[in-house]
Amino acid sequence: MNNNDNNFTPLDLQSWSRGQMFHYFTQMAPTGFSLTVLLDITIMKKALKERELKFYPAYVWLVTSILNQHIEFKVALKEDVLGYWDTLTPLYPTFHDDNKSISLVWTPYNKSFMEFYRGYLENEKEYGDNRGILAQPLQTLPVNCYTVSCIPWIDFQHFSVHSYESKPYYFPSIEAGKYTTNGEISTMPISITVHHATTDGWHVNCFFEELQILINEPERWLDDDSKK
Repeated sequence: MNNNDNNFTPLDLQSWSRGQMFHYFTQMAPTGFSLTVLLDITIMKKALKERELKFYPAYVWLVTSILNQHIEFKVALKEDVLGYWDTLTPLYPTFHDDNKSISLVWTPYNKSFMEFYRGYLENEKEYGDNRGILAQPLQTLPVNCYTVSCIPWIDFQHFSVHSYESKPYYFPSIEAGKYTTNGEISTMPISITVHHATTDGWHVNCFFEELQILINEPERWLDDDSKK
């Protein structure tokens, strides 16, 4: 699936199972929270290296794939209508080493990792050297973008995102840290920041559990093109 197939489904607060929770955590006690978990990336890292594939786009695709399986992570306002998107589009930074700045790039999500990977490489080639907050034209920015990033220099134990303006934003924000290797095991911290109106601890637990499963089974998604 790509953004051309993306639909927005309205939610009725009266019938939605989270309707009262949404009202409480937006109108009465606006709340968000962050959690950081250390994930084992040993198998995935080895599989990517054997295939000479980049780690970062794989990380972005995996995170987006898990988020797209849960309505709670895809809730948004569209023209003042509450609903959810079929899929989220990852908005991620590219780093400019010469002046230590970043620019944001987006690549449409695709259920096929290799299709997404090719799109990532094409965008990197076309827009990677562009400066400014957005590397791509603003008018092409999808409305269903969420932020996913990485701080590859820091092996952090916790990371959280703070918003300084009260905007109705319900998509999660994902941040990875530096991966480290101890013996034969490689681990990487991953943080998720969510709005409590749409997301509870149970959903966050599902995110991390399902992400670890996909990381542990790279043959499920790395070899998908060979089965077509």
